[in-house]
Amino acid sequence: MSAETLVSQLKTGLDAPICLTWELTYACNLQCVHCLSSSGQRDPRELSTAEAKRVLDELRALQVFYINIGGGEPMVRRDFFELVEYAVEQQIGVKFSTNGAFIDRAKAAHLAAMDYLDIQISLDGIDAPTNDSVRGEGSYALARRAMDHLAEAGFGPFKISVVVTRHNVDQLDGFKALADSYGAQLRVTRLRPSGRGADSWHELHPTNDQQVQIYRWLLAHGESVLTGDSFFHLNALGESLPGLNMCGAGRVVCLIDPIGDVYACPFVIHDQFRAGSVRDAGGFAAVWRESELFRSLREPQSAGACASCGNYDSCQGGCMAAKFFTGLPLDGPDPECVSGHGERELLTVPIGLAPRPAMDHTKPVLLTRKR
Repeated sequence: MSAETLVSQLKTGLDAPICLTWELTYACNLQCVHCLSSSGQRDPRELSTAEAKRVLDELRALQVFYINIGGGEPMVRRDFFELVEYAVEQQIGVKFSTNGAFIDRAKAAHLAAMDYLDIQISLDGIDAPTNDSVRGEGSYALARRAMDHLAEAGFGPFKISVVVTRHNVDQLDGFKALADSYGAQLRVTRLRPSGRGADSWHELHPTNDQQVQIYRWLLAHGESVLTGDSFFHLNALGESLPGLNMCGAGRVVCLIDPIGDVYACPFVIHDQFRAGSVRDAGGFAAVWRESELFRSLREPQSAGACASCGNYDSCQGGCMAAKFFTGLPLDGPDPECVSGHGERELLTVPIGLAPRPAMDHTKPVLLTRKR
């Protein structure tokens, strides 16, 4: 089967998601300026341990191969290990993203002893000044300490996950060297204007010249660097990057948030893309199979304003979330369109009229009264 035929089939949806992201909690010890879920404080409506296990039972019945666990910081939950171990018992592989703050020597040893587990340590700068300006003071040291503990425990090839911004593009070689030094794998992903990223995107997203730089770097490193298929908008520059050339929202991917709401994509936490809840009758399976939103996303999509562009077949119009949260129409160009169409369209969006993320769990800033 050709890649083109495979993508055509995937666009119509599958019986179960290939990649399901599950944010276990909105609680987080950090408040990264680009956090896609605006995490910080725990939501009191968070799924209980019993509810989470019922969801895992459903996923096993659907034969979901693995889940991506995130947050917030998933290790904040007291039942974190209980849920991960239960997932593995249900023959569901677990990949989880963490800032590393809670991976001490004992927990690293615990993680290293588990099967079907993959870990991604988030790092957004090859040095503390670059990283901490985005992720918070001291976060670079926490992440490196976690990497050291995992390496000492013999965990194996964990991943270093980087969100590419205009401030760390020139550090891509350094990130790769760091990953190689640990025997780890580098994963680079695209910055989206989701969550708190809606406010920081205009300052942080790579320039057009940097987009070309990223594209050439990814081509040069081929299969050795993971991207989560998040840079397919760059395929308009020429040779296609490895991976699927498509938006998988509601087709092969979706998100379960900490309170059980199901969204089409981890990057569009907004009422317009809420498909249902695992707490509804029929649970997750009913949402995945019967949601009107998911059904509509699985229908053939219009090229819209991109129909006249000769690059549409290459880039597919780009990322739905990036368009939505910058105020562009879903059938319009990606805001980072390498041909400049998105940049021109952004100039027509009235200030303040771009949609806002559904929820904000950012911790309030405590002000001290001057005496």
